[in-house]
Amino acid sequence: MPEKNIVADPALVAVDRIVVAVNDLAGAEAAYTRMFGRAASWRRTDRSGGTSHVYFYLDNIGLELAAPLGSGIWGQRLRSFLEEKGEGIRALCLASNDMLATADVLLARGLPVVVMPENEGFDESGRSHHWRHGLVGTRAARDLSLVVAQTYNGRGERDLAPLRDGVSEEAAISALDHVVVMTSDAEACKKLFGDQLGIRLALDHTKPEWGVRQLFFRLGGVTIEVVQSLDATKAPKRDFLWGTAWKTKDIDAVRARLIAEGAEVSEVRKGRAKGTHVATIRPPTGGIPTLLISKTDVVQAAD
Repeated sequence: MPEKNIVADPALVAVDRIVVAVNDLAGAEAAYTRMFGRAASWRRTDRSGGTSHVYFYLDNIGLELAAPLGSGIWGQRLRSFLEEKGEGIRALCLASNDMLATADVLLARGLPVVVMPENEGFDESGRSHHWRHGLVGTRAARDLSLVVAQTYNGRGERDLAPLRDGVSEEAAISALDHVVVMTSDAEACKKLFGDQLGIRLALDHTKPEWGVRQLFFRLGGVTIEVVQSLDATKAPKRDFLWGTAWKTKDIDAVRARLIAEGAEVSEVRKGRAKGTHVATIRPPTGGIPTLLISKTDVVQAAD
């Protein structure tokens, strides 16, 4: 067997999923079922760990809703997060096809990874799901909760969250455009996401008229947008995972459906990026600032 090359690329292949910490799992599932126009892909309960989970798999990412249940160690940690910070994004999971090799590379680059044992969960039909996680040290990752995820049934074999009855593809959400990280130090995040995690930096620009510097990293069809305020007094004490923007095929159709179902959604307006239109979805969103976004064919082709 050839030796592992610990200075090779960490070979992260996608943003696997966003984990959202919630207090009321049933309420959060209802909110995202309405938002996406889709039913959940699967659910599981980890009684020994003390958590309960609902998963939505979309074209380019998964969304996991997690709530504490009982007194297991993971439930205790989730409960502590909710008590300290409230509902919101708990973790960003990055997909690898080889957990152990990726952990070796990241360690060589200054990011220690605690590799967890292989795990198995069963959905309501009794079908098994297999995965393995590696937890990136938060101190080295600027207090961000980053997880390396390897799934053994293959990302392509996941069940896309099914459309709800009466909802068309045009009126549903099928993919994530970007997830936002708020930081006090864009250069440090450039090192973390680019140099250490090996994610491609697509754009680095400063916009004085908006009061921000933005970094855009691209991985597996998803953008990780890092935002630093140019006003140091507005800088967060700790970096954190902040918001999401979901792609739409027809933003007007999605907005009309959501409003008809009782959601509060802003008027559609021009986005900051050329050729985009956006609308804001008001809570409940699991504590996450949430946008709908549409792009012209020209912008999508260039993205």
